[in-house]
Amino acid sequence: MKLHHLNLTVTDVAASRAFLEKYFGMQCVSSRGNGFVAMFDDDHFVLTLMKGTNVQYPATFHIGFPQENEDQVNMIYQRLKEDGFEVEPPQYSHGYTFYVEAPGGFTVEVLC
Repeated sequence: MKLHHLNLTVTDVAASRAFLEKYFGMQCVSSRGNGFVAMFDDDHFVLTLMKGTNVQYPATFHIGFPQENEDQVNMIYQRLKEDGFEVEPPQYSHGYTFYVEAPGGFTVEVLC
């Protein structure tokens, strides 16, 4: 059995979509105006984004994008930092990891 899809409610669907496409290679496969998109990863996992006005996830809520090695984690970290995102450097914890607040109101973990 495997997880097929996840829906996130976000404050800005277009910005969230652009972020996920640019930094994580997600591909939009369907959209309805500025209120809904469906995205695939390389394994065809479906991530849907729906517009909401008062988005409040619990403090520890996040989605994760595992990478194959530390160099890939560092590359994504550097791109985000250069593009103006406030990110703490990767550190060793339960893996080599860092977190970033994504446009739209959710947190992303990048790890290997």
